[in-house]
Amino acid sequence: MPRPILATIDTEALSHNLRIVAGRLARDTVDSPRIWAVIKARGYGHGLSAALQGFSQADGLAMLDLDEAVHCRESGWSGPILLLEGFFETSDLEVLNRYRIATTLHCNEQMAMLEACRIPHALDAYVKLDSGMHRLGFLPDEFRVTFRRAQALRSAGILNSVGKMTHFARADDDPAFTREQLARFQAATQELPGPVSVCNSAATLTPGFAASVSDCHAGQTQWVRPGICLYGASPFAGQSADSFGLHPAMTLSSQLISAHVLPTGEAIGYGQTFRADHAMRVGIVACGYADGYPRHAVTGTPVTVAGVRTQLLGRVSMDMLAVDLGPVPQAHVGSPVVLWGVGGPSVDEVALSCGTIGYELLTAITPRVPRSVLQASPSGNPL
Repeated sequence: MPRPILATIDTEALSHNLRIVAGRLARDTVDSPRIWAVIKARGYGHGLSAALQGFSQADGLAMLDLDEAVHCRESGWSGPILLLEGFFETSDLEVLNRYRIATTLHCNEQMAMLEACRIPHALDAYVKLDSGMHRLGFLPDEFRVTFRRAQALRSAGILNSVGKMTHFARADDDPAFTREQLARFQAATQELPGPVSVCNSAATLTPGFAASVSDCHAGQTQWVRPGICLYGASPFAGQSADSFGLHPAMTLSSQLISAHVLPTGEAIGYGQTFRADHAMRVGIVACGYADGYPRHAVTGTPVTVAGVRTQLLGRVSMDMLAVDLGPVPQAHVGSPVVLWGVGGPSVDEVALSCGTIGYELLTAITPRVPRSVLQASPSGNPL
């Protein structure tokens, strides 16, 4: 039989989280913004097929990879698709055109490729402002000129809808700077037509933020871009996903493959980073960093064995990790283990113990871990 490790993906949880976000927006704004469900990194590690099922009621899908966008179209998705990094070569434009994929425009090289191209159908696009993230986008003093170039492409039949977008650097922990970024965006885009898209997960979940965007861009369609929250993890270090009513969509589970006594004074694992100060029962779990579990997880990282919360011991190996069975005297070889998800610690708890974020853990699960996709029930409530 195969190794017992498994990533279980719950598409109903994905749908539930989308409904939670939509409900918050409906309460927070007069005109509910439309939702780009962000499914980059193959749906944050959950798989494209599961994301397509779980987010079937989203207004649109946003991602990075052109091949993944084509896959979504060929799998039956008929709604809008947005490439968050846009295109990279002139030949990509033919694919965007054929599959009706919208593009982000963030650099002059992309603008030049568009101005030199000839395509049969006009593309939708968003011109990106660098409002302070300083990764992609046009600076405020060049944004309006670039937007006029995009409007000229619209007149030439190359572009259709032309929108405006930006990305927040610290919406999760610095409201003041986020407001400053929003003010820069509003100043640069004042009176420019077309849809707007600025809110990531943190901004979308911040009360009043989407409403303030709508107020400043009255009459223009607002699109929000939630990502991590749709998968049941929190964008905020100090607020749990559960506090927003979000459900975990991925459960990483395995089993004990060994259970034995570690004598007093003996150490376990590579580097002997944990040494027993008393004779203690330990278990070995079929999960390691080659499965995507973080090697830098430390002793004390939470894990659940046979429904009881316990902790990681020592250093994570490529294929295995050790846990304390003191709180679980009934545990034995074959006992179920939940590394994170339903019945175990949240992915955010594990990430906090490891000094990282839930995003990294979810997207790091490797291909050798089997996926089991739970289908949404027919009675699932629509948005």
